[in-house]
Amino acid sequence: MTDQAPASDAGPQPYSGKQRVFSGVQPSGALHLGNYLGALVKFVRMQHEMDCIFCVVDSHAITVWQDPAALAAQTREIAAAYLAAGVDPKKAVIFAQSSVPQHTELAWIFQCVARLGWLDRMTQFKEKSGKHKERSSVGLYTYPVLQAADILLYKATHVPVGEDQKQHIELTRDIAQKFNHDFDKPGFFPLPEAMVQGPGARIMSLRDGKAKMSKSDPSDYSRINLTDDADAISQKIRKARTDADPLPGTTEGLKDRPEAENLVGVYAALAGTTPEAVLGEFAGQGFGAFKPKLADLAVSVMGPVGETMRRLMADPAEIDRILAQGGERCRDEAAPVIAEVKKIVGFWAG
Repeated sequence: MTDQAPASDAGPQPYSGKQRVFSGVQPSGALHLGNYLGALVKFVRMQHEMDCIFCVVDSHAITVWQDPAALAAQTREIAAAYLAAGVDPKKAVIFAQSSVPQHTELAWIFQCVARLGWLDRMTQFKEKSGKHKERSSVGLYTYPVLQAADILLYKATHVPVGEDQKQHIELTRDIAQKFNHDFDKPGFFPLPEAMVQGPGARIMSLRDGKAKMSKSDPSDYSRINLTDDADAISQKIRKARTDADPLPGTTEGLKDRPEAENLVGVYAALAGTTPEAVLGEFAGQGFGAFKPKLADLAVSVMGPVGETMRRLMADPAEIDRILAQGGERCRDEAAPVIAEVKKIVGFWAG
């Protein structure tokens, strides 16, 4: 993206090419192995490469009913997961979305920029609302606009997402581009890029290799939760669904074997290697030999994460301190941006 010349007047400068990551996780249930491998380990790496802001998106969570007490506890739990995975609050900002009111303030302005047809094309709303579209909250429908505000409020340039969220980043780009054009402010908002996650991003259920690992699955044996202890991790892997055939020597041999492919992928992601390398080590062996090795690896990697999370959750004051500090930093940064946006759209200054 081309750098823009500095603005001549006071206030936030147009996008200057600074690379910044923004991402968030909803506090709507316990995080699991798929979240860890698909997002958190990448957050840890990114904090050493780019300016990073990691949010607990509690405003997004209430697009569907949340028990208030549970929501507050789960917000702390997501923050604890960031910290346990290795996100350093001295390197990256960790905060709760609702603690920065400029998110919803910018979202309203963006709702007046976005077009109804754009939101009608959002496939995630169709999937989440199902046959009960008329009974869904308005917030669920406009969710992607608030997501655009989350990202653009901090002039973020990169957003790590799964494949199912790419459409929302495209909408964010459309909103940024239309705002810049409508108000003749080229480059004021950057056009962020989706960073589609690679290996390890799509971890499947331990009970069904064709279904994504999910915190909403009624079976706790379908996933490894970040707070699981060593015994629970080992037991879930031992009970993971497999087939009767030995592991093949190549990835082509995993075709039509979703459970086998998933466990090999989990091993590769935890070990920081490739499925090809895993098969090179275990080719010809059955799951009776493979599962214990996978269980040992999972315990060695995930055990310390769960232990740290449990310790942090036992001291919520420390989590609250980090969230409060992050919220203050984000409010300080967001305030001049929203002030400039109000000036651009012509709001009365008072």
